[in-house]
Amino acid sequence: MDFLKFLLTRVFFKNLLIAIAIALFLLITSLIGLRIFTRHGRALTVPDLTGLSLEEVDFITKSKNLRYNVTDSVFFKELPKGTVVKQNPRQGSKVKANRTIYLSMNAMNPERVTMPTVTGVSLRQARAILETYGLNLGKISYRPDIAVNNVLQQMVNDTVIQPGSLIIKGSSVNLVLGRGLSDQTTPVPNLIGKDVTAAKGLLADRYLNSGALVYDNSILNAHDSLFAFVWKQRPDAEDDQEVRLQLGSNVDLWITVDSTKLPQPDSLLLEKSYNPDEESF
Repeated sequence: MDFLKFLLTRVFFKNLLIAIAIALFLLITSLIGLRIFTRHGRALTVPDLTGLSLEEVDFITKSKNLRYNVTDSVFFKELPKGTVVKQNPRQGSKVKANRTIYLSMNAMNPERVTMPTVTGVSLRQARAILETYGLNLGKISYRPDIAVNNVLQQMVNDTVIQPGSLIIKGSSVNLVLGRGLSDQTTPVPNLIGKDVTAAKGLLADRYLNSGALVYDNSILNAHDSLFAFVWKQRPDAEDDQEVRLQLGSNVDLWITVDSTKLPQPDSLLLEKSYNPDEESF
């Protein structure tokens, strides 16, 4: 009973109010401190660092209260040396202050690799070996030989490259294959909508070469060319009639980044031709 009487006294209510006030003060102080510490609501926009040198990156990141770290080095001969080719997070992302931007740089000097042995194997095996060493399949040519589609020579430009030689990583290695004793032909694949790398791979699978690469006006720089795709080819790959070429022949490719140049699927054409006002019952 004495305890219940104490709960109704002015002393108890006074101490209770003081305790509540202290608790509220501590809670508000903690929330304000947490807000300041985490910079709640203050987000920075990640700038576009691609194409910039490290000196430019250092100036921009410091001015925007950001940091950077170079994590990878690649080599693209089409892009300026010593510049950023990729960043993470991407341009326009929202981040907090002092966030680290991870960069991939275009190397000043190309990396060199040891030329492997691809003679005596099939084209498919040779292509896999070259990719393992960071090399690209170049032009395919043929000469009469009993070893059909086996690699007879490996060359860079017009020079035969011996196994063990040091060459620039990413170089295109041209291969001379045996054609057998007859004029064998191969079907032309449909390359429309494929990116350039995929198109060249499909041609290689059919023992064909990419001929002329014709870039349209939508491609303004080397960066655009990395995302370009085929919108036209010659000879065409007819849907209703197979087109065949001799092994080692060229297929010319027209390249763009303008998706409106691609042929529309039949379903889209039907949707465009459909007019509900003209529907009859």
